[in-house]
Amino acid sequence: METLKDLVRGVKVDSQAAVLLTSAACGVGALLMVVRTVSEHRAVKNKIQRARSRRTESLQRAEQEVLRYKQSHPSCDSAAILSLSLSELTKQLREGSLCPEDVFYSYMQKALAVHKELNCCTEILLESFDQLRTTGSNKDGLLYGVPISIKDNVSYKNYDCTCGIIMNLSQPAKKDSVIVEVLKKQGAIPFTKTNLPQALLNYDCSNPIFGQTVNPCNPQKTSGGSSGGEGALIGGGGSILGIGSDVGGSIRIPASFCGICGFKPTTGRLSLQGIVPIYRGQKCVLSSPGPMARDVDSLALCMQALLCDHMFSLDPTVPPLPFNLQTYQSSKPLRIGYFEHDGYTQPPPSMVRGLREVKALLEQAGHTVVPYEPLRVSQAVNEFIVKGVFADGAATMLQKLKGGPLDPCLKPQIVLYSIPTWLKRILVFLLTPFSTRVPPILSALCGVSSPAEVWEQHAAVEDYISDTIAHWRKCNIDVLLCPMIGPAFNFLYCGKLTCLSSLTMIYNLLNFPAGAVPVSTVTAQDEEDLKHLKGLYQDTWEKMHKEAVSGAEGLPVAVQCVALPWQDELCLRFMKEVEQLVKHKKN
Repeated sequence: METLKDLVRGVKVDSQAAVLLTSAACGVGALLMVVRTVSEHRAVKNKIQRARSRRTESLQRAEQEVLRYKQSHPSCDSAAILSLSLSELTKQLREGSLCPEDVFYSYMQKALAVHKELNCCTEILLESFDQLRTTGSNKDGLLYGVPISIKDNVSYKNYDCTCGIIMNLSQPAKKDSVIVEVLKKQGAIPFTKTNLPQALLNYDCSNPIFGQTVNPCNPQKTSGGSSGGEGALIGGGGSILGIGSDVGGSIRIPASFCGICGFKPTTGRLSLQGIVPIYRGQKCVLSSPGPMARDVDSLALCMQALLCDHMFSLDPTVPPLPFNLQTYQSSKPLRIGYFEHDGYTQPPPSMVRGLREVKALLEQAGHTVVPYEPLRVSQAVNEFIVKGVFADGAATMLQKLKGGPLDPCLKPQIVLYSIPTWLKRILVFLLTPFSTRVPPILSALCGVSSPAEVWEQHAAVEDYISDTIAHWRKCNIDVLLCPMIGPAFNFLYCGKLTCLSSLTMIYNLLNFPAGAVPVSTVTAQDEEDLKHLKGLYQDTWEKMHKEAVSGAEGLPVAVQCVALPWQDELCLRFMKEVEQLVKHKKN
């Protein structure tokens, strides 16, 4: 009996010790987790601080260089240089009436001033000062002596392509992108990298590393995105030509918001080597690099410079199709398709008015404008675009953001993406009787479930492209005039209104070249008409859309010009036609 009591007492002691040991282990584990979390947060903060310090240092170095040059060259007429178009600038540089140094330092000085106002540059490319000294070796280049800005995700050797995410910091590019190499060969001088939104897939322009870029026409508005740093810098006069990238309107939207021109070529026309996406492997909705500038001739000259033997040699996957100057300069009357909304997104009154005014100008100039109705836009948005971009249920996107702070402009999207798949399916069922647009988006965000479904989706996309081209042919049109997203949004609305990208993203899906051209500004009457706009669905998104674009009087209004794949020169020619007709009307 005594032995049994001793055994029970021993078990009790052992149990108490086990509880104490377990508690201690849990406490140590929790402490280690806290220490690890704090350590990770500190490491993230340090990474961000180092990136900001590098930017500050590069800006200060550039300021010192500009001051030194200006003091030793007091006759440099920066105002005159900054007033020149790209065509005029390249002509004077070739003739020798302007020297590359005066041009470079004039734009560097202006870029630094614009950045202070708009927060648009992520880093000054200090190698540009060295390149300036050797630029005379490329005097025959089409862009000889022209300072050029490039978006953050365009690779430049020894500089990060952050894409606005912490994971990409301190990962400098090992070599220049093909586009940067070709630009340098053509005599251009890339001199700064520009800001973008966190993780790229957003049309605002803010990230936790470099902050919010604001609009050059109104600092209370966003510059748009994802090439928003380019839009702001060029719109503010700090760059004459820039390179952006576009996977859903990322060149065209900031062009629209900032009152400049932007062109998304057919994907494959320009090299994508060294253009860094947020994640690779997504093949439904295609990205393309492209030029941004103050006028269409600048876009065309940039395309002409890039579409050269040097690019075709560096990247043999690019078809060796030089720029067709004859098509761009043609004056043949066009047959133009036209629509004011796509059945999914209703543009605000200012954007519709701009379209109607351009339509009237085109008809007066002898062109034929006919109605055009886009095919099955709701299906394209849900089944092809959203499900295509987030085929993995947004898992890769969420993984890329792990461990870093989330920017407020992206938060509404991430909240939606983070909902577990089972809960998304339940919400689809519950919301279907009450909402037309939200349930299909939630369903699409569940992604695809098997390789067979991926193939099925890709086949459906191919069929959609074929059907659209057949419809285009049936309408017998050369080009398309259609709405752009705009005017510039108030802050923190872009992430809540990704649905509006139906107006732009569909041309990435179709792989049609498309561009934005400014044609007007928002009037007081437009603002009044906005108050009474009912929209197509009368849902929450349309209510938020009205809030997003309110208070826009005086801001730019743009239209979108579109052509069939590989007819990039025709698209640019149409953009030029619109630009010229609007200009003549103002004069």
